[in-house]
Amino acid sequence: MFVLNRVLFAGGIIVPESTSLIVCHFSAVHRLTCPRRNSPYSSVDSERYSSLVKSIMSSTVSSQTPETLQAEDDHVYGPVVKAQTPPRTEPRLPKTLHPFLNSERTLETEEPEAGPPARILLNRGKSRPFIPSVTRILQQTLSPEQIFYLERWKRRMIAELGEEGFKEYSQNVFKQGKRFHSVLEDILTSADTWRNKNLSETPQCPPEAQGYIQSISHVLEDISAVRAIESSVQHGSLNYLGIVDCIARYRGVLCVIDWKTSEKPKPFLSNTYDNPVQVAAYAGALNNDGNYKYQVENGLIVVVYKDGSPAHAHQINSELMSEYWKTWLLRLEDYQELRSNASSSMSPEK
Repeated sequence: MFVLNRVLFAGGIIVPESTSLIVCHFSAVHRLTCPRRNSPYSSVDSERYSSLVKSIMSSTVSSQTPETLQAEDDHVYGPVVKAQTPPRTEPRLPKTLHPFLNSERTLETEEPEAGPPARILLNRGKSRPFIPSVTRILQQTLSPEQIFYLERWKRRMIAELGEEGFKEYSQNVFKQGKRFHSVLEDILTSADTWRNKNLSETPQCPPEAQGYIQSISHVLEDISAVRAIESSVQHGSLNYLGIVDCIARYRGVLCVIDWKTSEKPKPFLSNTYDNPVQVAAYAGALNNDGNYKYQVENGLIVVVYKDGSPAHAHQINSELMSEYWKTWLLRLEDYQELRSNASSSMSPEK
């Protein structure tokens, strides 16, 4: 019920008058009914766990300590067995660290007088004792991992080409590489300068070598002062030999240069596998060969491509050459051990 007040004016006097009005309120309430959910804690016996709750709330220190927890785990699961840290193996070093450089020679600081590149032929007479080549030593001392990948590649190629097809493929690769080396030798020994010329279009360049020459043309612009081409080197003390592709200056630095043909890109030095070890072996032999009056402490591996793609030139500085020289000495020790074991097994028993 609401009371309504009205104000009346009577002779200037305000007289309030109340009038009562009865107002009925109508409200519509819809009662929604839904099933009541039972609390997961409704079935918990609070009295049963009251002592546990009181002890947890009142205690500031757990009754279990790390020691008791460890003892319990040891009882249930057994003692913890800690993994043994593998012993740290020291890198293998050569038994005898033969010097890479020849102490009796000095490194050239000035360019010598220009002259024709040297070419010392390899003398393998029947009367001469057998001396293993660098290539032979590296091939016979491959690591198990290298052998695995090499055999897998060979099996894949045979599955694709067949036995005869793979043999023909290998022969063609060898012939193309030999032809490329021959053409490059003619270019480097030519009296005419090869710079700023389209070498792949020269008359002496056969079609099968044009892609390789086009690939290497930009590298040849940085080659100067060619000292030797296809020249043999021999290390008298360590008893091995090899044939160096080229000795020249690359961007002013005297290097042992190795030309490599490839069908796949090799943009990093690590892609060249044992080639840096081979170059270090050649340089070490040259530094100790009496046919050469100078020393070389840097290397260069140039990977050229048949499709004419720009060749990758991987320069090896003196520090890296020293490391690869140590690796070569280890491979040489492995080869000598293999030869010694083979000789012992073939000798008649006493």
